[in-house]
Amino acid sequence: MSTKTVLLIGASRGLGHAIAAEYLDRGAHVVATVRSSARTALHELQDTADGRLEIEHVDITEPEQVQALHDRLDARRFDLLFVNAGITNPQEETSADVSTEDFARLMVTNALSPMRVVETLGELVDPHGTVAIMSSGQGSIANNERGGFEIYRASKSALNQLMRSYAARHAARHAGDSRTLLLMAPGWVQTDLGGPNARLTIGESIPGLVTTIDAQHGRAGLQYLDYRGETVAW
Repeated sequence: MSTKTVLLIGASRGLGHAIAAEYLDRGAHVVATVRSSARTALHELQDTADGRLEIEHVDITEPEQVQALHDRLDARRFDLLFVNAGITNPQEETSADVSTEDFARLMVTNALSPMRVVETLGELVDPHGTVAIMSSGQGSIANNERGGFEIYRASKSALNQLMRSYAARHAARHAGDSRTLLLMAPGWVQTDLGGPNARLTIGESIPGLVTTIDAQHGRAGLQYLDYRGETVAW
């Protein structure tokens, strides 16, 4: 059983909730966040977690809320910071017809805000710990041969580029930084975001994704991996 401490951003439902449940099943202590004060499935999970699940509130698109979360947790250190965030738009919408408002909304939620969380909360991670973000295989430029979900793809590609810049900047400024940095692709999963026709169930994706994250412990630098532990082409 694990004694891992996990700070999980975005866990009220879907993949985030499943990640919280998986880490609890493995014996970890989890601090997980929701956006609103409404009761969620995460609260139901807390009822059966024997005190190993704490729930915090943050909207990652509001920088002052992210900073407030940092201040509340400042005295603590975590083995893993996992940032799970993602919204989408209609599959057929392209750069020719997406509204500026919707484009900005996807970029802020899927790319800018997760990186702001990493920038703000990263110092709460143990020097030998892991910082991971939920990306997507659709963020791969090399693998985009069929199109579709153009704006969502672009937002995840932007996230990947920002995380790569973060990794390069920290390698240059913090010699000997041994933290593991991960961009994770969970596969196409049956969630509200992935839809009912997705290829994988949560049970087929998340245990493998968590195992992959844990297996990278102690391996410094940035990797872009899928839920099977295989490298995804940038």
